[in-house]
Amino acid sequence: MGAPAFWFTRPDAPALRARLLSPLGAVYAAMTRKRVRQVGLRLDVPVISVGNINAGGTGKTPTVIWLVQHLAQRGIAAHVVTRGYGGSLTGPVRVNERQHSADQTGDEPLLLSAFAPTWVAKDRAAGAQAAVAAGAQAIILDDAHQNPALEKDLSIVVVDAHKGFGNGRCLPAGPLREPVEAGMARADLLLSIGGELAQKDFSDFWGSRILKPHLTGHLAPLQTGMDWDGLPVLAFAGIGHPEKFFATLRGLGADLLRGEALEDHQPFTTRLLHRIETEAQMLGAQMVTTEKDAVRLPANFRPKVLALPVRLEISDPSAINVALEKLGL
Repeated sequence: MGAPAFWFTRPDAPALRARLLSPLGAVYAAMTRKRVRQVGLRLDVPVISVGNINAGGTGKTPTVIWLVQHLAQRGIAAHVVTRGYGGSLTGPVRVNERQHSADQTGDEPLLLSAFAPTWVAKDRAAGAQAAVAAGAQAIILDDAHQNPALEKDLSIVVVDAHKGFGNGRCLPAGPLREPVEAGMARADLLLSIGGELAQKDFSDFWGSRILKPHLTGHLAPLQTGMDWDGLPVLAFAGIGHPEKFFATLRGLGADLLRGEALEDHQPFTTRLLHRIETEAQMLGAQMVTTEKDAVRLPANFRPKVLALPVRLEISDPSAINVALEKLGL
């Protein structure tokens, strides 16, 4: 879901509202601290966690996709275990894109299932055990940095380089699930995702507080042969930061007549889709959305919409490769 603007004020200028809410943020941080102290189940295969300290979207899904593909190139069959935000299934159940809908699994698991065996499980330990029984040589936990169900062999924290860690405060005073120092103490690697200017800004503000190996990456459109130059589009996106998607379309040369920023994981009601389609017809525009949003579209509506896939590109993955080699991967 979208976050209030005051969450993202710079650390040297916290907003009044954030200061007033800081006591509640301290309570939230204490609850997280207590939860992560629990001892998780130890598996016989390596467990890699991809998570964040921020609440909301930071680029975890593209990172998981990058990891499963990277491990596949190294001959490792990795399975993804995820909670399945917004889905009705409790699991553990292996996602089948031909049988399951986003309403059952959540949109991210349905997307991830196209790249690797993906398990939805509210109980991540049970999901991981089912994955190992099905032949997983490694487990990738999606969004589990604050979940103690399993012992982790490698923990990667993902952050949006542009947003950073906001005002450095915990919910509801800021965007964080836990303080930066506490979250990074349990991490092995930090991956910041964004352009060069955003990466520099992030390093200037947060670099002195990051004591773990820091990788940088960016999301790049997947080359599909589509000619976007001059194409009039009406774009809509229900992801963490829709404006990044709109900027990507502009960068490809598309004529973005309007961008509809939806809430993260927002349901596509019949009324909403009818309004978007009607407006696109009035503008003479092609409807475009993200890969993650596309899997939530009704089957009869999906052919009307172009999906723009993006993939994570990591500038120098050597730190990840070293970590994987230590795990025998």
